[in-house]
Amino acid sequence: MATILIAEDDSKTSEAICEYMRSAGHKTIPAFDGAEALRRFQEETPDLVVLDIMLPKITGLAVLHEIRRTSFVPVLMLTAIGDEYTQVQSFDEQADDYITKPFSMVLLGKRIMALLRRSGKNVMPDTMTFGDVTVDFSGYTARDQEGKIELTPKEIDLLRLFVEYKGFVLTRNQILDELWGDDNPIIDRTVDTYVKNLRKKLRLGCLVTVKGIGYKFEVSQ
Repeated sequence: MATILIAEDDSKTSEAICEYMRSAGHKTIPAFDGAEALRRFQEETPDLVVLDIMLPKITGLAVLHEIRRTSFVPVLMLTAIGDEYTQVQSFDEQADDYITKPFSMVLLGKRIMALLRRSGKNVMPDTMTFGDVTVDFSGYTARDQEGKIELTPKEIDLLRLFVEYKGFVLTRNQILDELWGDDNPIIDRTVDTYVKNLRKKLRLGCLVTVKGIGYKFEVSQ
């Protein structure tokens, strides 16, 4: 779990981001102007900051400048401004990523996860236990009390993907792109077969179907 500061003055956008990231098991800290964002940053020391440029009181770029005086925490700039000059300014102030409104919540989530991975805050463990089953991701093996469970490398890669994006809904196309690539002629129903095999072999009740969309690894509350 990571602690994420969401500095966004639009309450609906802020709540949508906070709710989406909370559903993935993360703690969120909302701030609605630049002064509050700096205060909450100093008080909470978050693992990542989502920072709107057009904030009241203190602009997002000024907030980023102050953050960079003391910290290299990942910062993702979020704004309706898409011009090249503003983007260059953001990276000059050492922003880590940039996304413009309107945006896909799934894409925002993936960018946040990528930044957390690069910062070491969302590192996958080599082994994980699911009930009475232990999976060794580095060794591509799985065992339970009765011994070894036969899993294919692709099945383990799929499980790793679900765990890495726990709480996030992954569509079949996203899974295909991540594990098979854009040019592979695999049909989306192949994902259903792999998910079915994982559930059967590992008895994974936490791998749930989101009707009409895809699948997600459900975070225990």
